[in-house]
Amino acid sequence: MEAARALTAVATVGQSSDKALAAFQESPNRAAVRAIVLGSLRWYLRLAPALDALFDRPGQVAPEVRALLIASAHQIEYSRNAPELTVHLAVEAARLLGRHGAAGLVNAVLRRFVSERQTLLQVVDANLAGRTAHPAWLVAEIERSWADEAEMILDGANQHPPLVLRVDLTRSTVPQYLEVLTRTGIRGRALAWASAALELDRPVAVAALPGFDEGLVSVQDAGAQLAAQLLGARSGMRVLDACAAPGGKTGHILEHTSGLAELVALDVDAARSERIRENLERLSRQATLVVGDIRTPSAFWDGRPFDRILVDAPCSSTGVIRRHPDIKLLRRPEDMANFSHLQLDILRAAFGMLATEGRLLYCTCSVLPAENEEVIERFLKSEPRARLLPMPPAVCLPPGSRMRVVGMQLLPGAQAGTDGFYYAGLEKTAVGT
Repeated sequence: MEAARALTAVATVGQSSDKALAAFQESPNRAAVRAIVLGSLRWYLRLAPALDALFDRPGQVAPEVRALLIASAHQIEYSRNAPELTVHLAVEAARLLGRHGAAGLVNAVLRRFVSERQTLLQVVDANLAGRTAHPAWLVAEIERSWADEAEMILDGANQHPPLVLRVDLTRSTVPQYLEVLTRTGIRGRALAWASAALELDRPVAVAALPGFDEGLVSVQDAGAQLAAQLLGARSGMRVLDACAAPGGKTGHILEHTSGLAELVALDVDAARSERIRENLERLSRQATLVVGDIRTPSAFWDGRPFDRILVDAPCSSTGVIRRHPDIKLLRRPEDMANFSHLQLDILRAAFGMLATEGRLLYCTCSVLPAENEEVIERFLKSEPRARLLPMPPAVCLPPGSRMRVVGMQLLPGAQAGTDGFYYAGLEKTAVGT
């Protein structure tokens, strides 16, 4: 019942899965609800068409009943639960939802799904969008951009993400922390190309991680951990983290580079800025927190240029679908143009605050060139003082990194096992050079 309500909030109301699941945070079933909802969202666009084939008018099914059917179909197809038990529980859930009249419908439809699902899903799986449970427009965009790697990206987006940690190397080492984990019965492995990263064999609650509350470790994908290294800040520099919430990269920059003159963590949202403060407090690190819109520097900037600027730009988040499968339902084709305009505006404003010979690192968690290299290409054409930088040779890049004409791309499903990220470095030159 709770899973059906949360799924309805995402699929029908348009809430994020985080917001929808927050309503059930105090439920004794919250772990099961979360697993069912995220799994159902991951495979929603494969299961929904299969169920729709069992109705004459699928659009007339009440949203909560439809969500209940999809959540139940997920349990039948992807869990170890006995299908008969799932059907029985779904009928009871219909009644608990107050849909007494739909109990018979739920029973009949799910029983047919149990017996016919192989044929039903075979029809859906005839095209790549159905088989990988992605919207057709996104599949077409990924195929256009990554013809030979489209299936790898789409399949990678359906994998359960690993739990990757970042060790504060000023306080410990990865081998030392692995020993601590082993003593508590948690197993993991170091990543050869990421100096502060380790990946757990299986995810655990952060409360179970030794030293987490004291800031010894943080949860951060290994691909995201490249940002602090690629930024290349040094002692004595002023640094701006331009879209900083929730503060993961802010904290890593402070861990990675001692003796900064100042790090300003800027975000447009006051509530999200509070998340930065909380994260820095856990890490025992300090930064200047500013709530403001990067596109209007006059509202918050004192005019002193920054030596390094990180622009972790708002984007479609198509590189982190495996962590946020609701993206499949919430994104629309027109979002890409809106994001690219926003990204270019942010990039121009941030570059205006950069010191001459200063460096800016642009990154997104998108796999779409329209939000990545195409934004950088447009910016370079319009800004004569901007120079594209190569990836620093001292930074060890993940295996399978795709070097683009402009910047570098990490892809879901690739050898390194990271989320999808894009990085490009820019330098501000003197006028006329």
